[in-house]
Amino acid sequence: QVQLVESGGGLVQAGDSLRLSCEASGPKINSYNVGWFRQAPGKEREFVAGISFNIRYADSVLGRFTISRDNAKNTVYLWMNSLKPEDTAVYYCAADLQFTDVPRPNENEYDYWGQGTQVTVSS
Repeated sequence: QVQLVESGGGLVQAGDSLRLSCEASGPKINSYNVGWFRQAPGKEREFVAGISFNIRYADSVLGRFTISRDNAKNTVYLWMNSLKPEDTAVYYCAADLQFTDVPRPNENEYDYWGQGTQVTVSS
């Protein structure tokens, strides 16, 4: 099984940057898909970014967020730049054990989830 722990959230000002980390235990993190999702108050959970053999981003974060993987540390990162108040949400990482060529954006495809880390962007 895969265990995931997110970290790096916090309170920042609009325009600031944060790096979120998703540290995995169990299988090597380069052997399955990893996705980042977020859920804002009053909204459904949405796909943010994912990494497998390829990378994909939600349109809302394209050009501002970058997902990367450090195989030695068994960790996936989400670099968030130019943060906006609408980025405020709880951010989750998740593992999709069906290692697809392109990350899948549907949360129902993911098998394991972390507990989430809060990101708050003030104006």
